[in-house]
Amino acid sequence: MSNDNLIIFDTTLRDGEQSAGAAMSAEEKLKIALQLERLRVDVIEAGFPVSSAGDFAAVKQIAENITDSIVCGLARANEKDIHAAGEAIAPARRKRLHTFIATSPIHMQKKLNLSPDEVLARAVAAIKMARKYTDDVEFSPEDAGRSEEDFLCRIVEAAIATGATTINIPDTVGYTVPHQFSEIIKRLRERVPNAHKAVFSVHCHNDLGMATANSLAAVLAGARQVEGTINGIGERAGNTALEEVIMAVRTRRDVFSCDSRIESRQLVTASKLVSSVTGFPVQPNKAIVGANAFSHESGIHQDGVLKHKETYEIMSAESVGWSSNLIRLGKLSGRNAFKTRLVELGVTFENDTLLNNAFERFKSLADKKRDIYDDDLLAVAAGTERDEDNRYRLLSFSSTTGSDRQARATVVFSVDGEAHTAEANGDGQVDAAFCAVESKIQSGASLALYAVRNITAGSDAQGDVSVRLQKNGAAVTGHGADTDIVIASVKAYLNALGRLEGNASRTHPQQQTI
Repeated sequence: MSNDNLIIFDTTLRDGEQSAGAAMSAEEKLKIALQLERLRVDVIEAGFPVSSAGDFAAVKQIAENITDSIVCGLARANEKDIHAAGEAIAPARRKRLHTFIATSPIHMQKKLNLSPDEVLARAVAAIKMARKYTDDVEFSPEDAGRSEEDFLCRIVEAAIATGATTINIPDTVGYTVPHQFSEIIKRLRERVPNAHKAVFSVHCHNDLGMATANSLAAVLAGARQVEGTINGIGERAGNTALEEVIMAVRTRRDVFSCDSRIESRQLVTASKLVSSVTGFPVQPNKAIVGANAFSHESGIHQDGVLKHKETYEIMSAESVGWSSNLIRLGKLSGRNAFKTRLVELGVTFENDTLLNNAFERFKSLADKKRDIYDDDLLAVAAGTERDEDNRYRLLSFSSTTGSDRQARATVVFSVDGEAHTAEANGDGQVDAAFCAVESKIQSGASLALYAVRNITAGSDAQGDVSVRLQKNGAAVTGHGADTDIVIASVKAYLNALGRLEGNASRTHPQQQTI
């Protein structure tokens, strides 16, 4: 492995999915995996196969369809987990098994109830089992950021001696600061006798807002794999945002003696896809992929950019996938032009029926909106696939409201093709619509989040609504888009209901002791 190569390990489909309400279907996972391959991610951590039959099937489906990137499955340090992960990744052309066990005193004592020697023995046994499925084995000492250095050195040395080819050092709870985390990597590489036989990796969380900074500090200390997620989604405050690491290393080649093989022009597309699938909007001022990342409001800045872009732009918008995304498609545009543009955006449909349905939605939207943007097309495609997968569909909606009276909504929707009509009053049109649906469905779910964002600019813009429902410990996010916010809200609520019913129980890989 060349020292100037930085390996990008994407865990959007595993750690990213652990964001509250971010559960993805197998089809959504595959769609993101294919986009990650277009992005030229080196390793795709596709999931935690033992957690559920659904996650096992999703990882296996990704393994069967990915041909360039390495497909990785996560497993705790026990036989059941490792067998499930090994079987799920078996079809992959290139595969990796990632196993972990906690090494910090608080985790060993309070969570595992194991002594350091017992933890080390389990780690060695797990790596031996993992090597029966693949020679590419990654080992993580969980909560390394709070682990004792001497024990960390012992377990890393034993892991490499047993056959682990990648040693991942996780700052599991986002506790460390950059100079401290880089020192951990530096000391491990100096003190572990066989350190040169493995690639050192880092996996940082953003609890104190330093995940990217810690990852970059580790790269300067010799780490040559960075783990993270698109848009920085993930457990609690999230993970290292891969787009930030990728462009920081590429832009500051005067500082970093390495670069990745990433096709950076695919970053914005990946960001939008992940946002669309999870329902988590990207904040406008988000680095690299935020809508304002290359916008200039100040007159001084505008003047400088007009004279010479590099006065205020350290990288080009085009280098990460931004472009002037106004397209001249309208109600007179043909199906082929529509399909071609979607393919350019990384969207394909499984069959002509779905494509035709999406095209009809596009035509309907073109009747309402003067300008059609790429984001509009992505919303159309996402809405088509949501309806295909969901047993609930909105057929029609009407409401009455006013400043002097309570809102009343009438919702006509289908369940498995059977139409139902529901009416209810509420505190506003959205509340009335949700109450109407609940009067028929009686799901018993609670509304944990209701969020609205505009997909594009203008008063005729589509609104994207996210609705998070919780029930019996499960949380799912549904979303819907329409030029009418209330209709988009009803679509999102029905989408969430369908996802809630289809949400298989998943075991968080850190919730149970081994």
